[in-house]
Amino acid sequence: MKFPEPLSVREVARLIRARILGNADLMLTGINEIHKVEKGDITFSDVEKYFQKTLNSAASAVILNKETEVPEGKAILLCENPFAAYDSLVRRYRPFRPLTAQISDTARIHPSAVIEPGVVIGHEVEIGPDCYIQANAYIGDYSVLGSRVVVQPGAILGSDAFYFKKTEEGYQPWRSGGRVVLEDDVQIGAACTVNKGVSGDTIIGEGSKLDCQVQIGHGVVLGKRCLLAAQVGIGGKTILEDEVVLYGQVGVAQNLRIGKGAVVLAQSGVSKDLEGGKVYFGYPATEASAKYKELAALRQLPDLMRKLRREKA
Repeated sequence: MKFPEPLSVREVARLIRARILGNADLMLTGINEIHKVEKGDITFSDVEKYFQKTLNSAASAVILNKETEVPEGKAILLCENPFAAYDSLVRRYRPFRPLTAQISDTARIHPSAVIEPGVVIGHEVEIGPDCYIQANAYIGDYSVLGSRVVVQPGAILGSDAFYFKKTEEGYQPWRSGGRVVLEDDVQIGAACTVNKGVSGDTIIGEGSKLDCQVQIGHGVVLGKRCLLAAQVGIGGKTILEDEVVLYGQVGVAQNLRIGKGAVVLAQSGVSKDLEGGKVYFGYPATEASAKYKELAALRQLPDLMRKLRREKA
């Protein structure tokens, strides 16, 4: 998530009531989770064993709850509750704004785009040339659609991230400050749901096509020309490289990477990273040729057991 304009470390420290360690002259341009941080970003950690990973990331400033050595050129913002401080910044720059009209007056829609009846378009949405948004679709706040994007009926883009912090009081939701970005020539099938990122972007790459009833979790990045069949579900922050194909009802866990050109056959479950250029099947998804041999061996197992019993008799 980017700030409307750069903020000084001192201003951020004032907003979250933090003490500055390290470079107090930095200018900060955004806020992001550790897996998507860039130079100029703020991130946080409230678990000491992750401090070094956070400090060694691209982030320029890190919110922590314990003093530690500051890497050169960076800043630590020291406060009691880093999560609450981080979340307060997201809420400050992505405040709750109820939608009081079917199409927000802050939405920017190209004159060549076709918007059918019943479509709801939120605040600060951008819709590019020759897009076709079909009846009863929902385009949530800050979503960005490139050129020639098709969104079929009932699709939901920009729903909140399913992301919670476990506390003694229960599960505390993070404010979803990210966006959904659809690049040129993307097609979204009927009744798909695409969650916005927690603080980064959920991206559907150029030319990718989603069948009906596909679920894309927060912060997922699809590469170019990916093809996802009906009822595929992808967990948050997973990355699909270019030209990945997922057939019907494939489930993909969170925080994974599927390599370029990989194909995952129907009803498979992906629980670990997959190399590109191969075909996978089963649960856990493994190379299809090996999985078929396993299944063939299992089919022969009853006959083998009967043969062994006869030999022992």
